[in-house]
Amino acid sequence: MSVADVALQVIWTRLISVVEEQAQALVRTAFSTSVREAGDLSAGVYDAEGRMLAQAVTGTPGHVNAMADAVAHFIEAIGLDTMAEGDVYLTNDPWLGTGHLHDITMVTPSFLDGRLVGYFACTAHIVDIGGRGFGADAASVYEEGLRLPIMRFADRGTVDPALIRIVRANVREPDQLVGDLYALATCNEIGHRRLVETMREFALSDLAQVSDFILGASRRATLERIAALPRMTAMGEMTVDGFATPITLRATVTVHEDRIVTDFDGTSAVDPKGINCPLVYTKAYACYALKVTIAPDIPNNHASLAPFEVTAPEGTIVNAVHPAPVALRHIVGHFVPDTVFDAFDKIVPDLVPAEGAGCLCNFQVSVRPTGAGGRRAEVLTFNSGGSGARPTADGLNATAFPSGVMTMPVEATEHAGPVVIWRKELREGSGGAGERRGGLGQHMEVGTLPGHEFDLQAMFDRRDHPARGRRGGASGAATLIGRSDGAAMQVKGKQHVPEGARVVMAFPGGGGYGDPAARDGDAVARDLARGYIDAATARDVYGMPQDRVDAVLAAARKGTDI
Repeated sequence: MSVADVALQVIWTRLISVVEEQAQALVRTAFSTSVREAGDLSAGVYDAEGRMLAQAVTGTPGHVNAMADAVAHFIEAIGLDTMAEGDVYLTNDPWLGTGHLHDITMVTPSFLDGRLVGYFACTAHIVDIGGRGFGADAASVYEEGLRLPIMRFADRGTVDPALIRIVRANVREPDQLVGDLYALATCNEIGHRRLVETMREFALSDLAQVSDFILGASRRATLERIAALPRMTAMGEMTVDGFATPITLRATVTVHEDRIVTDFDGTSAVDPKGINCPLVYTKAYACYALKVTIAPDIPNNHASLAPFEVTAPEGTIVNAVHPAPVALRHIVGHFVPDTVFDAFDKIVPDLVPAEGAGCLCNFQVSVRPTGAGGRRAEVLTFNSGGSGARPTADGLNATAFPSGVMTMPVEATEHAGPVVIWRKELREGSGGAGERRGGLGQHMEVGTLPGHEFDLQAMFDRRDHPARGRRGGASGAATLIGRSDGAAMQVKGKQHVPEGARVVMAFPGGGGYGDPAARDGDAVARDLARGYIDAATARDVYGMPQDRVDAVLAAARKGTDI
């Protein structure tokens, strides 16, 4: 590597640092708990042509991979000839952004000495955007909230007051949303400042040479990985709960010499309710699944994503077109990787994990007072089931894969409104048995303070179709939900909970990998001692002798080593 290449590599690393600082600034300044507590965001830097050069480590694949395509839409809609220093643009258009109205994407052109050199973009999930609220109940996108076309948030440094008034008039938590808008704009500004510092330090007048180096190296490295794969076609399929009826996801993956094509022909049609997924979000997670499988160490940018092509017929649930309801597009989108893995496992065995919980175990609580002294609140909490076991390691407990969004702390949830989380703990026995055990889900129980009732917007799946194991591994446990007074509840949709009642939930576990009989005895003993499995499972599923079961439990009670 030449001296010049070393310098370019240093600049590339610096850009990754810049966008990570950009993302952390958004975490620190955002008003919505979904951003500051769960990390449901993304940040990136782009060259003057709108090609993503680097993304923040903090963030979700659905956001950042969808955002990779978004800047080009902004350039086309705003027009290069009208852009100026101090401009900031935004949209939450599901088909131009990240798939639903609750994600706002902001783009800021970056100028150096009066010359446009690149762009910064960021996306954040905001708690409320008006309409019916965050949930699957709408029959069209028009019911799901305020839709902002690509437009100026700020024109030469001046924020549009009319836009702010419109936003305030259409949402339940106006201060929160407006605060998030300013946080998004600020994090882009921080990225811009750091970029200017970097360019001055390295005496750069533009990013052209840096862009060529980053994108060229990324593309070559990705193509090398693809070229080493078998030239094969394989089909993967899975069924999930859907809203009122099950849906089938089907992916055909074809490995060519210089690209991998994933086609979703055969997938179920658009659903009447808001679980439909625009193609941009489907593409984001299909690309992610293949990239983490064959090229996880290659930085994520325009060039490393380009060889992954994704197609789907219009009108399928993974290519829903306007005006389909799309609020919970993540439910379908988060199952895309498992569908792609099912196909890729037939091409390169023993590489991809078993199925996991898939979609986030989210719920939103709309609290209302039943008398004087109470208060209204919209409280969104992100939670996770277990991830699928891997060929060489157990699945992760209560971990959101593929989204990477963090489980929200109880304290943050209760601080956001008169909500009480009565229980939150790992769910014993929920991980699928296998040589590698699936990750555990969680138990949760939620209610409100006295003097309040609430509506719960359920956003769950895996009740009727739990995560499947792989290579002989067992399925994970299914989702359970009900009210403390015995009333039944559905896994999706808005449901009323009267004062004094609680919602009791058990989130799904990940599937196991490999024959449970091949699991290491010490690993079984650790699971038993930690309460991940019970004595019957250790004995009957994993074949642990009864005397060792008794010894492990006795040692656990005493707090001594096994």
